[in-house]
Amino acid sequence: MSSSFTRIPGFCPDCGSILPSLQNKGGVTCYSCSRIFSEDAEEVFGTSKVKYTIVFNSREAKKKNIKEDKRQKTNEVQEEGPVVERKCPKCGNDKMSYATLQLRSADEGQTVFYTCTKCKYKESENS
Repeated sequence: MSSSFTRIPGFCPDCGSILPSLQNKGGVTCYSCSRIFSEDAEEVFGTSKVKYTIVFNSREAKKKNIKEDKRQKTNEVQEEGPVVERKCPKCGNDKMSYATLQLRSADEGQTVFYTCTKCKYKESENS
């Protein structure tokens, strides 16, 4: 069968789709046309080789990240958006952050979600 695609290593010569990586054992099956290529697969991969390098974080970096996470949790609650002057009904704090979403039909107003910057109490308001 003649192919209308230029033979490029890593691509199916029948449909032109990218082929999955060649494994240590077994052949390769094209994702699109399901053609199976033999175990050597040299006809589609040529002499190209792939090398993988996995870099893991050092133990010191992991310890540093754990310390930073603990420090952030002990600090004041992080804001989730713009902050406005609005009294929290739960703790009395006078600042709340807000976010808006269009939950109802387009000809109706947005829903505003408020979050207290101190105690994380949440409330919503249909505008």
